Amino acid sequence: MTLRILLIMDPFIAVPPQHYGGIERVIADLANGLHQRGHEVTLWAAPGSSIQGKVVPFGRESEWTRWSNIRNTVYLSSRLWGLRGKVDLIHNFGRLAYLTSVLRWDLPKVQTYMRTVDANNMILARRLGERRLHYTAVSAAIRDTGAPGGGEWSVIYNCAPVEQFTFRGDTDPATAPLVFLGRLERCKGAHTAIAIARQAGRKLIIAGNISSLPHEQKYFHEEIEPQLDGGQTNYIGPVDNAAKNRLLGNAAALLMPIEFEEPFPVVLPEALLCGTPVIAFRRGGVPEGIDHGRTGFLCDTKEETVAAVQQLSRIDRAVCRAEAIRRFSDGAILAEYEQLYYRLLAS
Repeated sequence: MTLRILLIMDPFIAVPPQHYGGIERVIADLANGLHQRGHEVTLWAAPGSSIQGKVVPFGRESEWTRWSNIRNTVYLSSRLWGLRGKVDLIHNFGRLAYLTSVLRWDLPKVQTYMRTVDANNMILARRLGERRLHYTAVSAAIRDTGAPGGGEWSVIYNCAPVEQFTFRGDTDPATAPLVFLGRLERCKGAHTAIAIARQAGRKLIIAGNISSLPHEQKYFHEEIEPQLDGGQTNYIGPVDNAAKNRLLGNAAALLMPIEFEEPFPVVLPEALLCGTPVIAFRRGGVPEGIDHGRTGFLCDTKEETVAAVQQLSRIDRAVCRAEAIRRFSDGAILAEYEQLYYRLLAS
């Protein structure tokens, strides 16, 4: 059964992104996969977005202010009124407010959360008379932040495209470098990754974008940059898909010493697809993506993480790849969303 599906995303980063943008990568993979399965896909997203389907750009890329959010909400609400009878399902990855004008419609609507949820939004949507609205979260940890507000919830994890990541089973866990890949903000824990690598006597490669926020730039220049020595600790800047594939495939492990309730990072399945285990702090939805002792290690302290680095030879990189394909491949996650769509249409 061919579906007419509208996907909506906040217009902050183009879909797909060139460098940083985990949510935008997942949406691109979903849109392209749905198109390849014969569905009619339209994406409303930031200027510069490109998928295998129709793109309607709106908003201004990199703009995220209270005024821009209000302007985008009003704009989308008015456009949605013209879609009655023209789409079979709306799947929103942006602000729930975008759906305000169609909440009462007898049309299946999916609201996906890839960040902590304000349960009051679910209560407000119900008071506004929402019908046929289903919530999904990228981890049980995120679902549990919104579920107290009511509504029907499902957990569907973030995915990574299998064909973009090459399995490297010959990477030496004893001599290959450790890798940190993510936004260089304090909550991501790059400073802790440096400390772990040095205590373990291992080389560390850091990749990712430097935040535009003043306090995060200060964090980078005062706490990260002085520790970059060009030898044991290197920063290589943002990486595109090809460079990310090489970086992760040649790594002994991906370090994720996060200091916040991380929803479910896309880099986790990307690393596993390369066969690279993940060593992470036990926060947010991250523990749901790691099989402790099989595809990586879950730790609570820096000292535990250092000890885990010494245990990397226990990990079978082929198991990491197989588990990533089974649980987090673009094909597996696409099938979960497609099944959800059909179920909602039939209800």
